Amino acid sequence: MTNLQWETLSDQAIAGCGIVYFLALLAHSAQWASLRKLPADQTPADDQTALLGRFGVGLTAVGAAIHLVALVGRGMAADPNRVPWGNMYEFTLTSTFVVTVMYLVLYRRYSLSWMAPWVVGFVFVTLLAGVVFLRERVAPLTEALSSPWLVIHVTAAILATGIFSLAGIVSVLYLVKARSLERSQVLVPAGAVTGEVSGAVEAVRPTGILARVPELESLDRLSYRLHAFAFPIWTFAVLITGPIWAHQAWSRYWGWDQKEVWAFITWVVYAAYLHARATAGWKGRNAALVALVGLATLWFNFIGINFFFGGSSQHSYAGPVEVVVISDYSSR
Repeated sequence: MTNLQWETLSDQAIAGCGIVYFLALLAHSAQWASLRKLPADQTPADDQTALLGRFGVGLTAVGAAIHLVALVGRGMAADPNRVPWGNMYEFTLTSTFVVTVMYLVLYRRYSLSWMAPWVVGFVFVTLLAGVVFLRERVAPLTEALSSPWLVIHVTAAILATGIFSLAGIVSVLYLVKARSLERSQVLVPAGAVTGEVSGAVEAVRPTGILARVPELESLDRLSYRLHAFAFPIWTFAVLITGPIWAHQAWSRYWGWDQKEVWAFITWVVYAAYLHARATAGWKGRNAALVALVGLATLWFNFIGINFFFGGSSQHSYAGPVEVVVISDYSSR
């Protein structure tokens, strides 16, 4: 296959996995719509709801497989062949793939069926935004990036970004559910539902989508575990492999480049989150807010720096595409 055919295959695979992710989102949305009016401690009488959930997870796995084909095609389309994370578009493709794979890997271990619509929706919307706003033609890497450290450093950064994003979804759900519980904690006369009202009071059993999200303590614990897993990987990417690669490329370990500064700011925020969570007992809402601040700095470092400081940052990605037109006069 030619480079153009590989690139076309990658584009078609991205379109295909986007369609599959959308169908998975529809399946999960239909599943949760059928559960919306049931109390959290009740299960539906029929098997249709469970079937929709399994169908959605199966579609997500199929979408991840097609997603992998898109990444392979993107890397094979480059000349010479390279890993498919040479620009923001490819970084987006790979990061969303990591989010999907991590969700599928942890699905059974932590019973993450409640995360299905949120994760699939996040992946679908991020992919759509990447295709619309970030897509670039496959291009060769700049000389500074043509290094084995590209694989080591960026692999660690992408893996940490995907896990941090998954943990961020959990933190958002924590805040949303905590707010929902505050609003729904209304006491009504006991027996009001059955018509046998007494002098006692009872709490209304929660219903709706958020009622089936785990308890706040479980969300807080899962968020902490994901952040604790991703942080050493981010440390390896930012404080170890990054400076080594910078020294190889630019003969200095630290140059106050915008991406270097914001990557370190992200590291400081997540370090503060883990430290406060482990020593000062920061749990719940405060911990979730700090985690989301870290996620905001992470994604600003990824996207914002390139948009606002791209021209002055040494961390420019793929080089410009050189279009060469060859005329075959021998056939005329």
